[in-house]
Amino acid sequence: MTNTEKRPLELYIHIPFCARKCLYCDFLSFRTLAAVHEEYTAQLIREIRAQGSCCGDYQVQTIFIGGGTPSIMDPCLIRDIMQAVEESFEVHEKAEITIEVNPGTLLQNKLHIYRSCGINRVSIGLQSADNGELKELGRIHSFEEFLKSFQCARMAGFTEINIDLISGIPGQSLDSWKNTLKKVAMLKPEHISAYSLIIEEGTPYWERYGGRMAGKRSWLPLPDEDTVDHMDHLTRTLLQEQGYGRYEISNYAKPGHECRHNIGYWTEVPYLGLGLGSSSYMAGERFSNERDMNTYLSLDFETDGGIRGLEALHGPIQVLTREERMEEFMFLGLRMTRGISEIDFVSMFGVKLETVYGPVLSRLKANGLIRQEGVWYSLTEWGMDVSNFVLSEFLLS
Repeated sequence: MTNTEKRPLELYIHIPFCARKCLYCDFLSFRTLAAVHEEYTAQLIREIRAQGSCCGDYQVQTIFIGGGTPSIMDPCLIRDIMQAVEESFEVHEKAEITIEVNPGTLLQNKLHIYRSCGINRVSIGLQSADNGELKELGRIHSFEEFLKSFQCARMAGFTEINIDLISGIPGQSLDSWKNTLKKVAMLKPEHISAYSLIIEEGTPYWERYGGRMAGKRSWLPLPDEDTVDHMDHLTRTLLQEQGYGRYEISNYAKPGHECRHNIGYWTEVPYLGLGLGSSSYMAGERFSNERDMNTYLSLDFETDGGIRGLEALHGPIQVLTREERMEEFMFLGLRMTRGISEIDFVSMFGVKLETVYGPVLSRLKANGLIRQEGVWYSLTEWGMDVSNFVLSEFLLS
């Protein structure tokens, strides 16, 4: 099989370590000793090599090193991981390679090492330009530390930088959110991810605002629904004025700087998760890695191999039905502002889009939630505002 015939593949590499768990975070992450970082990296490299030996038919288009906080580790460990990836997989010479970093853990020397091992995109977790709001979220950094980190990334030669932001923070006002957007836009990053806070079960925020402790103490209030709606509208208008195009419900980019890795998730590009608790989607199958650190560290990759050959690593494998793949095609593809193409639907499933979803599409169009332009269907602005409801309409069971 030649390079041009090889199937595209995305890699997600999970680094589960952080300096301190944020109050809203439900990701698989925790604080541990530097010695565990080294032990984990050695095991992760074994997994990379085992999985790479099973992926000869694929070419890696994007790599995303996420967490946790990957920048908490010694940068030489990140370099070792990247070297193992390069040796084990065929990586496209123009692959997009991203690392998530936290301003409270980022030093200049780390950025230079990241660049030297092929990482060409940095995603900085700012969340807010207000130090009071950062403290409320449980972040370990200040806005001033973020500014230094951003400047260091530019000085290290990074021309692709994303900044993560969160709206709907307890105690946050519309003016405060506007101030955050303006300060970030003035820095001219190539990409901005602007998420609305979601109170996830199992987090300290869930206990405060949705669990057994709700109402027992005078926590800062969450912004009301009208304020959150105004924040969403402000995000769209202000960032558009600053030259950022909205290409997905929560993501904005300068022209040509959209995140290719994220787009792959929304367009059914196969992806392979490496590391503790990471998820994969390949050949219509979903599977996830072991989530217990001690169990993960005890796995024998050299004997048992990779991909689906190691049951202890992946656990149950979910084989998606044709209907489930149709559902995902719709509610992942419609997250993007360009929407979905009925031609792609026919090509993938051998049946017309209207045959499966005709009544739903007609109803959503009549209610102003979806628009049709030629073969393309996309959410209207109102549809984006109530996307959870709209996308649920495409469930077939």
